[in-house]
Amino acid sequence: MLTVRGRAALTTALFAAAIAVGSLIGIFAPGAAAGVASAADPLIMVLIGALFFTLTPGRLPEVRRIPRTALIAIGMNFLAIPLLALALTALVPDEALRLGVLIYCLAPCTDWFLGFTRLTGGDTATGAALIPVQMVLQLLLYPVWLSLFAGERVDAMIDAAGPTLLTWFVLPAATGIAARLALRLVRRSSWRAGAVMAVDRAVPGVIAALIAAIFAGNVQVVLADLPSFAWVLAVVFGFFLAVYALGEAISRAFRLAYPEHALLTMTTSARNAPLMLAVTTIALPDQPAVHAAIVLGMLVEFPHLAVVTQLLRRRAPDPERTSVAEPAIAT
Repeated sequence: MLTVRGRAALTTALFAAAIAVGSLIGIFAPGAAAGVASAADPLIMVLIGALFFTLTPGRLPEVRRIPRTALIAIGMNFLAIPLLALALTALVPDEALRLGVLIYCLAPCTDWFLGFTRLTGGDTATGAALIPVQMVLQLLLYPVWLSLFAGERVDAMIDAAGPTLLTWFVLPAATGIAARLALRLVRRSSWRAGAVMAVDRAVPGVIAALIAAIFAGNVQVVLADLPSFAWVLAVVFGFFLAVYALGEAISRAFRLAYPEHALLTMTTSARNAPLMLAVTTIALPDQPAVHAAIVLGMLVEFPHLAVVTQLLRRRAPDPERTSVAEPAIAT
């Protein structure tokens, strides 16, 4: 029987394998890569649905209170991190690449960070509350960012916030919650527990498939101009190191418990590259360098998240008690 720490190590290895497989498909089978990459959006929705399916119903009322951790996370993601991103992206010499990296860094993740939070034993109930708040904030701020940093006016993005929120969050989340409520119709509690545990254990596999799809679809973009993207790689790497250090300092300053610390680390480490890539392609259709910089940030992000997952699991106060594979089952 594997320990929780052993499962975390296997999960990290699974993510590394997904990166390798996706990259190899993208390099040696570009025709197949397009088909693999098209699975990314459905996989994100499956991931959100699975995560809400595995949330313990008894903890769902916690999302009404917007706990201190959520306020700290929002402050980091929309105040501290933008200032940090502005300073670091000034190092990128090319204007288009600089804008792409900045757009990438400014938007906190609203989907797979919750999966990584689950893997580290973090506070997924508060993380679920953060998803719609952070998505609405970044969509409303996107026109402001482009106006300030690219001289563009994208008023239509505000009107697009509602449909985007519905597609990327509300529908998959509602499906997951409805399925969990429907599970209560099953009379045998052991069957209910088994269903939730099976979905929970499938989450790393869904994330790994998503990683492979993203790498398959985008690795050629990076290989096409390695020298230019070396700057992007260096700045994004520095950004992740700085954000991690900032999160550690804030967690100590506010004396966050381990679940809240893990959540803060994951929500500030993960970025919303797929959504930012989609809206930027619409807003700035004739700037492929901007799009490519966002993609490269996404390629760096998953190895970073895999390493951070392992670091957090090693630091869990009682890793055998903080299980990511055996959620509590409400009857």
